[in-house]
Amino acid sequence: MDGIRDCVVVGGGAAGLSAALVLGRARRRTLLVDAGAQSNLAAHGIGGLLGHDGRPPGELYALGREELSAYPSVEVLTGEVVSGERTDGGFVLQLGDGRIERARRVLLATGMEYRPPSLPGLAELWGRSAFHCPFCHGWEVRDQPLAVLARGERAVHSSLLLRLWSDDVILLTDGPADLDDAQRRRLRAAGVAIDERPVAELIGAAGYLEAVVFADGDRLPRTGVLVATTLHQRSSLAEQLGAASGEPTPPAQYPVHVDALYRTSAQGVYAAGDVVAQMPQVATAVAAGSAAAAAVVQSLVEEDFPAVVLEGSAHVNA
Repeated sequence: MDGIRDCVVVGGGAAGLSAALVLGRARRRTLLVDAGAQSNLAAHGIGGLLGHDGRPPGELYALGREELSAYPSVEVLTGEVVSGERTDGGFVLQLGDGRIERARRVLLATGMEYRPPSLPGLAELWGRSAFHCPFCHGWEVRDQPLAVLARGERAVHSSLLLRLWSDDVILLTDGPADLDDAQRRRLRAAGVAIDERPVAELIGAAGYLEAVVFADGDRLPRTGVLVATTLHQRSSLAEQLGAASGEPTPPAQYPVHVDALYRTSAQGVYAAGDVVAQMPQVATAVAAGSAAAAAVVQSLVEEDFPAVVLEGSAHVNA
C-alpha cells in the first residue's frame, strides 16, 4: 500500500477543504488538488456561513489551507487532475503537470461553472450587485430597488423569494415571459411588476448596478439584479471514473448523482458540493464535504478491518 493515498480530494473550495479537514483529523493519507478557480471568488463576501458571515471567499479558502497544514497526513497541491481511471488497487489520477497519483478513494469537489447570460455589463457586476442566490446576497441589497432576470417558473420562484428582501422587485423577462395567467396573478398579488422588453445592457460603476437599459433605449434604475443562472460541470473526471450523472434541472446541467452517503454510482468515488447540484451555498458545501469525508473514512475502516466469520461457534477461547 506504500505510495497509495487513502483519498484524493479533487477541488479546494468549501466542500473539498472541509472534506480534507475531516480526513486529516482521521489520520488518513490525503491529497487535496486545487486548481484555484472557485466560482464564488468574485463575490464580495460569503453570506450565511456561521463564524465567517461576510468574509471574502478567498480569505476563507486561505484559512482552510492554513488549518490543513496542522495535519501531517494531508498534502495540499495547487494543480489540476486532468484524467483518472480505475485500477485493481483503486484509482490512478494524472495531474496537469504529468504527476501520477494513486488512491484508494476519490472525493470529487470540483464545483460547477456559473454561466450567466451573455449580457453587456453583467460580468463587471457579477458577485456584487448581480447575483444568482438571494440567500447569499439578499441581505446586502435589502430594501433597494431590485430586478429579476429570468423566464418561466424559475422567474416566478426567484421573484417571490427576492420579495423577502425588498418591496420593490420587477421581473425582467428579456422577451416573452412564458407565464400563464395563474403565475401572472401570483406575481401581481405579491407586488412584482413584469417587464417583457428585451434587455440590452446593465449600467454600473465600481461593480455596482445603477440601471438596466432596454433595447428601446429606456432605462430602469435598479441597484441589484438576481440573474437565473445554470450550473455546468467544469470537469469530466466524474464521467471518466464511471460516476453517473443525474437528470438536468433548471439550476444545473447533469449534476453528479450521489446517495445519502455521498457515494456516486462508481464504487470508491464520492462527490460533494456544487458538483452534485446541492444548494449553491458555502455553508451547504462545508457540511456536505464533512459528511462525505466521514463516509469515506467509514468505508476505509470496513475495508481494513473486515468482519470475521467464525466457523462452528460464536465464541472464541483465548
